Amino acid sequence: MIRKKNSLSALLLALALAALSASPARAGEAVTLTHVHGLSYSADGQQLLVPSHNGIAVYKGGRWSMAAGPAHDFMGFSATRDALYSSGHPAPGSKLTNPFGLIKSRDGGKSWQKLGLEGEADFHTLATSHGTDAVYVINHGPNSRMKEAGIYYTLNDGLKWQRADAKGLPAKVNVLAVHPTDAKLVAAGADDGLYLSRNSAGSFEQPVKGKQVLAASFDLDGKQLWFSAYSGEAALFRMGLKAGARAEAVKLPALTQDAVAYIAQNPSQPGEIAIATFKRNVFLSQDQGGSWTQIAREGTTL
Repeated sequence: MIRKKNSLSALLLALALAALSASPARAGEAVTLTHVHGLSYSADGQQLLVPSHNGIAVYKGGRWSMAAGPAHDFMGFSATRDALYSSGHPAPGSKLTNPFGLIKSRDGGKSWQKLGLEGEADFHTLATSHGTDAVYVINHGPNSRMKEAGIYYTLNDGLKWQRADAKGLPAKVNVLAVHPTDAKLVAAGADDGLYLSRNSAGSFEQPVKGKQVLAASFDLDGKQLWFSAYSGEAALFRMGLKAGARAEAVKLPALTQDAVAYIAQNPSQPGEIAIATFKRNVFLSQDQGGSWTQIAREGTTL
């Protein structure tokens, strides 16, 4: 999480521990975001999906609900044009193996297909290329398909994994993002800045230095990269991908001891951007960040 300010890190840890005791929403009950483990839109752009500790919360047409399907603890949640990918842990009482390894859903999270490494890997950092079959993960230890820790990617749903050299990248990475059409173009956020690779995470350059980068997401048209940062206060930026492009600040709503943890763009309405914060605030913008509407406040849905 955020490490620049000890008080902020302690606050976020306390919030996370308190959320563990929360119960999943039942039919007719208000939806509470116990955790926020990702942020994605459905393929048709009609639903904003928020994976949490007890399943997937859905925002559609101004209303919140829980998605049909198992109330798993989804981690590393990421969407493509026709599927959802995730990792994590099975719901209480489930007979599924813990952890999941890599799983995939083609029906909005109602059912999930196992793609391997169940019982072996829990990928908290997972990124997909929206328009291709590429999935990138950070692996923290050896398993049956990965001989050592590091960044790995698959182009065929986990049948084969390739380890990336990740030259020039710090040991600790906060976030990965993959270009929607060029699966070789990868962004990584670290405590000392933003990194870009154009060769499948083989090597990285550092276009942005001196900022703790916590979230990153490519525009679905592939022309810009959005990223969040924290240095005493929260910040949000977008940057073109051509050499020498400069990061442009995007105005954020007021955040107190908080920062943007996830960024998503609506595939059917590209002007609509969603952000979720470490303190479980969720905001929508209909004008690329010009103005924001809050739809969840510290886990309480609005």
